[in-house]
Amino acid sequence: MEKIKKIILKVPFSIFIYRTLKKTINFPGYIRDIIVYSSKQKNRFPIRWTSLLPYLEDKTPRTNFEPHYIYHPAWAMRVISKINPTKHIDISSTISFGAALSAFIPVDFYDYRPAEINLSNLNSLKGDLLSLPFKDNSVESISCMHTVEHVGLGRYGDPIDPDGDIKAINELKRVTKVGGNLIFVSPIGKPKLEFNAHRIYSYDQVIKYFEGMQMVEFSLVPDDYRKRGFIINASKTDADSQTWGCGCFWFKKIK
Repeated sequence: MEKIKKIILKVPFSIFIYRTLKKTINFPGYIRDIIVYSSKQKNRFPIRWTSLLPYLEDKTPRTNFEPHYIYHPAWAMRVISKINPTKHIDISSTISFGAALSAFIPVDFYDYRPAEINLSNLNSLKGDLLSLPFKDNSVESISCMHTVEHVGLGRYGDPIDPDGDIKAINELKRVTKVGGNLIFVSPIGKPKLEFNAHRIYSYDQVIKYFEGMQMVEFSLVPDDYRKRGFIINASKTDADSQTWGCGCFWFKKIK
């Protein structure tokens, strides 16, 4: 199956093709499970053909997970626990991050498409990363994770702007107060634009874009995360060897 997967993933629209093929291969097993269940059940929850809902990709020896979106929020929460701010501002990261963090620290979550979510300690607000509603040097603790790489590509209904990501980074730097903390996450490796999904940055690009800030920590979800896991205090060499790594940067504003 792994050889088939590698071949298919080289084809355009490969993910769709792979998932369709995998479901087709797994469907006979689903029919077998229906027959076995029907032979054993005693009318408590009978199978009805009108209410079938097949999930055909979950019979795996290990629980699968998306490494970028498991590791980087977990890393960020550990960083914020060290910072221990009175309040945290999150700009358009995955909403589950702010929702979980708000159990411990008040969080204001801003998104171009605000989420209709109602939780104590969590304010969900509309915000434009190109024009953040904060004064210069005013925010003690702020994060923007797996977001900037999308800005200006139109994927989320935002205006097309080839330099939108740079403008967004400059806004994040502007509002962070001197001595304040900025948590930034983006795809990292060999620089590339995959329109309209995202940009992939090199390590050197990120460091250059955040000039005027001191890097406290750089950690990495590598391409071979199954073998190496999450790398705390990764190196530039680690970053440069990636195709689609997840770079986790903790910056402190020094001027």
